[in-house]
Amino acid sequence: MTRTAAPTTVPPTPVDPARWPDVARVPRTKLRAAVAGRLLRRVAHRRGLRVELPDGSVLVPAPPGAAVLRLHRPEAFLARVGATGLIGFGESYQAGDWDTPDLIGLLGVLATAPETLVPTGAQWLRRLYVQRPPAAELPTADNARRNIHHHYDLSNDLFGLFLDRTMTYSSAVFPTTPSGAPLATWDNLPEAQHRKIDRLLDLAAVGPGSRVLEIGTGWGELALRAAARGARVTSLTLSEEQLGHARLRIADAGLADRAEVRLCDYRSAEGQYDAVVSVEMIEAVGRPFWPEYFRTIDRVLAPGGRAALQAITMPHDRMIASSNTYTWILKYIFPGGLIPSVQAIDQATARHTRLRVAADHAYGPHYAETLRLWRERFTYRADEVDALGFDRVFRRTWELYLAYSEAGFRTGYLDVRQILLTREETAR
Repeated sequence: MTRTAAPTTVPPTPVDPARWPDVARVPRTKLRAAVAGRLLRRVAHRRGLRVELPDGSVLVPAPPGAAVLRLHRPEAFLARVGATGLIGFGESYQAGDWDTPDLIGLLGVLATAPETLVPTGAQWLRRLYVQRPPAAELPTADNARRNIHHHYDLSNDLFGLFLDRTMTYSSAVFPTTPSGAPLATWDNLPEAQHRKIDRLLDLAAVGPGSRVLEIGTGWGELALRAAARGARVTSLTLSEEQLGHARLRIADAGLADRAEVRLCDYRSAEGQYDAVVSVEMIEAVGRPFWPEYFRTIDRVLAPGGRAALQAITMPHDRMIASSNTYTWILKYIFPGGLIPSVQAIDQATARHTRLRVAADHAYGPHYAETLRLWRERFTYRADEVDALGFDRVFRRTWELYLAYSEAGFRTGYLDVRQILLTREETAR
């Protein structure tokens, strides 16, 4: 190791053990911590990562401009990672055990080919720390509302701090340069969200008199724009916070005669609709329930109808590898979910419904830019997050979540797409 800077001392992040029990507790795992230390040295060497220690030294030589992992409490970091892998890596950030001057850059290094972080001959080590998702978080009809409440019912005021005035919590579609790169600014985000919604409504052929079912209301912007086209909209949500907010917005717009929001699980949808639209909701459905989700769409779609989905996707092999793994994102952000692959959507619709993918448009770089704007806004308004009663651990949790998601789209680990489903009317 070589000394490169003066030692720094960073006080621990205050952690409420009642609110954050696994962040407050540092595991006692000397052997696993030692293994984690060896793996960290290997990753730093192979990925050109600069790991800085509290005494000012670096773990291994790193090239100029390398991504930086700054360890404030190395023993706690290694104990957490050794005990629970990537969950421990996230909890270590929540606790303030490590930092970095460029969170996106660091996470991008780790998100590139993540399957190679652990050497092939040591893959058996995953059995030491990989957990299965808890049965209580499986998104059954009984559990789904609790899962949704965990994230979407935190506070409308919280989401209002970093979302734009449309209160749209999904990828926008920005104008692009001649090369196709998205041109994203805070000022053009509302217009970009409307562009996304309008493209989806066009894909579903929503117009005057259309009967529309929306699965997953959000805060109501899509229902508003569909109703403004003259459609009659029924929108389903399991979030009580979103329900109240969306109903109020619809009433204020004078569209209550055209748009109705119900507190209802998608499985209980009734009626016949010319169009079904659903924006980034399939990720919360859970793999065991994808057949039922698509069967519901097939059941309520009128003859000749169209279903338009916006979905985050990942490569199929990575989806399979992570489908029974309890991750940091599942534990702290989106319990019960799983991001599908395009292949999984094709398989689920082909095996269980008469629906078929008729169009598919991907635009992952736009989500990276959407997340950048949200992350910057969230960070800038940190004092206001505090004023709402959320502690520093919560802020670090959400900083990591937003940065982790952005890095996933920037590296291609994740994508987002608008998908058109139509029915084979003669299939039985």
